[in-house]
Amino acid sequence: MNLNVMLEKTAKNYASKAAIIMGEQRVSYAELDEAANKVANTLIKMGVNKGDRVAIGLPNNPEFVTTYFGAIKAGGIPVPLDIRLKIEELASLLNNCKPWVLVTDSSVMEPLLAALNRFDFIKHVVDAAAVPKSTFPSYQEIMASSSARRVDIELAPDDIATISYAGGPTSHPQGAMLSHRNLVTALNAYADGFHQTEKDMSVLFALPMYHVFGLASVMLTSINKGSTVVIVPGTGRSINSFLETIERERATICLGVPYIYALAVNVARHEGVKHDLSSLRVCASAAAHLPVNVIHQFKQYYGLTITDIWGLTEAISHVTCWDSDDKNKLGAAGKPLPGWEVKIVGDNGDELPADRQGEIIVKGLIMTGYYDNPQTTAGVIRNDWLHTGDIGKIDGDGYLYITGRKKPMIILKGQNVYPVDIEKALSTHPKIARAKIIGVPDQLRGETVRAIIVLKEGETATEQEIRQFCQPIMADYKLPKEIIFAEAMPQTEETYRITP
Repeated sequence: MNLNVMLEKTAKNYASKAAIIMGEQRVSYAELDEAANKVANTLIKMGVNKGDRVAIGLPNNPEFVTTYFGAIKAGGIPVPLDIRLKIEELASLLNNCKPWVLVTDSSVMEPLLAALNRFDFIKHVVDAAAVPKSTFPSYQEIMASSSARRVDIELAPDDIATISYAGGPTSHPQGAMLSHRNLVTALNAYADGFHQTEKDMSVLFALPMYHVFGLASVMLTSINKGSTVVIVPGTGRSINSFLETIERERATICLGVPYIYALAVNVARHEGVKHDLSSLRVCASAAAHLPVNVIHQFKQYYGLTITDIWGLTEAISHVTCWDSDDKNKLGAAGKPLPGWEVKIVGDNGDELPADRQGEIIVKGLIMTGYYDNPQTTAGVIRNDWLHTGDIGKIDGDGYLYITGRKKPMIILKGQNVYPVDIEKALSTHPKIARAKIIGVPDQLRGETVRAIIVLKEGETATEQEIRQFCQPIMADYKLPKEIIFAEAMPQTEETYRITP
């Protein structure tokens, strides 16, 4: 099976059922499939051939989903983009995947549209803004005039279904290629792990669909099973909207990052519990370490247990889940789902016994490789095992514990931030001689970004000046929360973490 067949099967079985709810907007499965056909026919007219990339720079909304499936129906490969990235960051990704078509929202990605002359491989642009600000063809025009005829493009199971950029710094793009076979197999495993059916309603909040956790674990798994996805608009600031939506729609599944649950605990602590979340039967957290105190406090205030799960883009999305009758191993990230093998190895590559820490490696439903990057692919996939760069252990009962990471990476609100991206940007400041970026533990956010800066001899600068320099060249989540000026660069990581 491929993703197109999956959607058409669900649309046939649950035609009138709501696939997506976003505010007052309701999109049925039949409407979703029809809109995807219209996008597909338009893309084919634009010259999209099998294997061509279609970049999607959209927020979480129904247009993202119809464009995603439209690209697949046309034989193309959808490439979701982080809309918060700035032009130079996006340029790095675009120059790697070289999309034929860009579908974006002019209201949030206007700088990219203004710089299109830099990307001669982009032949067509579709503006999917509610009120388009560009002269490009609009999504509304496609819906009004394009044919809804079913497109008959043959897709093989091992064809690439998605390229997802989450494997490394934007300055060194690592687009994980995920096949139809592995994606569809993983979606079935995810649904089985959560016992998800057409009766479920998943809430999607502050979890972007450009990331596979939001895309695969929530959206695609729900479409596979005929569930309904409720999208809460926004970027994570309106926690009350999230809680109100769960209560109003009687959501049954909530997958998120630890930051979401920590915010919900803060609301309950300071404002009391105002919303009934008892409809939820699954609350799961991934993308960052889930503090045990958040588990306890969420249970105390809302009467619900959060389970921590683990995964990574290169292995589709989440690799582990929990047995329904065993949620007492606090601090664990569950057991591997069917389709994946997980083991812990030492520095010499030998498997370690239970409760010994080492690198986590995964076999089974993993990426085909990084797009146009065979050298990096060969470095992480060895003898069919994906070397994740995460450190952990497996106990005698088979539960995985995440204890650290080998990668130079900061996880902020579940978002991967690579210090090299920020250091590279800071190095272009005319006053900066050296810059070092580190992650500082934060109870709410997981980690925050701290910049240690050594100025060139004779130069002076302020924190405000450095922040103003950073704002137009890096995504907002990469901006340093703290900036420390030093006479010389400290030599140890612990020195960096000392609060000045």
